[in-house]
Amino acid sequence: MLRCGLACERCRWILPMLLLSAIPFDIIALAGRGWLQSSNHIETSSLWWRCMQEGGGSGSYEEGCLSLMEYAWGRAAAAMLFCGFIILVICFILSFFALCGPQMLVFLRVIGGLLALAAVFQIISLVIYPVKYTQTFRLHDNPGVTYIYNWAYGFGWAATIIELGCAFFFCCLPNYEDDLLGNAKPRYFYTSA
Repeated sequence: MLRCGLACERCRWILPMLLLSAIPFDIIALAGRGWLQSSNHIETSSLWWRCMQEGGGSGSYEEGCLSLMEYAWGRAAAAMLFCGFIILVICFILSFFALCGPQMLVFLRVIGGLLALAAVFQIISLVIYPVKYTQTFRLHDNPGVTYIYNWAYGFGWAATIIELGCAFFFCCLPNYEDDLLGNAKPRYFYTSA
């Protein structure tokens, strides 16, 4: 940030705002019905349900939908994504306290480590789901139908990428403690001859 001419003390609230943007992305991934869709628009899946109706379904047994929570991999994928979401919310709250005063800057690396852990949980969830879903329901048996991992699944990856980036920056911020507190002397990129 310093090379671009931005002062750290003015820009330190960017990271909590990025975490705030990742929270709705995770909520959409957890609640969205668009994890997987078939090219003929008959099959639609979410993290929780597999529905075999035209245009998808509401995710109920009455409409012929199958709960993915009956499978161990379905429960594992949902639990991992939900754990990553809970850690993300905790890190968002902690980030405000950590950036409020000089005595709290020691928590920045803790927040970075927690965000990295949340990202690992979510990556595991976002890899388990398509691999086990494809194996369990044998999606490759019908070559005439293409399956697309859709918008809600993409929001899960977007939140994970934001978490990885913020984890890196939260771990690096303590190296610029004087800049964050406004105690650093100005540095000039040019010298007079």
